[in-house]
Amino acid sequence: MNTKIFGALAAVALLAACATQEQAATGGGATTAGPVPGSQEDLVANVGDRVFYDFNSATVRADGRGTLDRQAAWLAQYPSVNVLVAGNADERGTTEYNLALGQRRANAASNYLRAKGVAAARMNTISYGKDRPTAMGSNEQAWAQNRNAITSVR
Repeated sequence: MNTKIFGALAAVALLAACATQEQAATGGGATTAGPVPGSQEDLVANVGDRVFYDFNSATVRADGRGTLDRQAAWLAQYPSVNVLVAGNADERGTTEYNLALGQRRANAASNYLRAKGVAAARMNTISYGKDRPTAMGSNEQAWAQNRNAITSVR
């Protein structure tokens, strides 16, 4: 009985080894194609999904313009993709103030994309104020990361 089990295991191991050698010879096996074109992962990996703002400001900075230019070009390449632009603020200030500031940031990013040819019907905006921090901490480094507008595929 043990020899039958041993024989079956040996056959399975032999077949697995043959399949591995065949995959290596033909280039088969795991693929490294990257994210699906037009997906959220594609946006993040190849374009960038967020722009950052200065303290108490909703003005798109120069580094943000570069990111938004790439987003506009990416959206032109994928005309069926719709996005949500979410404005965020750091933890300082009242809830009401930060919701309004986050909305101004989302609108600034959305308006920039619209000026670059992205149809308004393809974009929605929302403000999360200080409710969805991307960086934890009560210091300038964390606050700088949380002052943003994030574009996501819907």
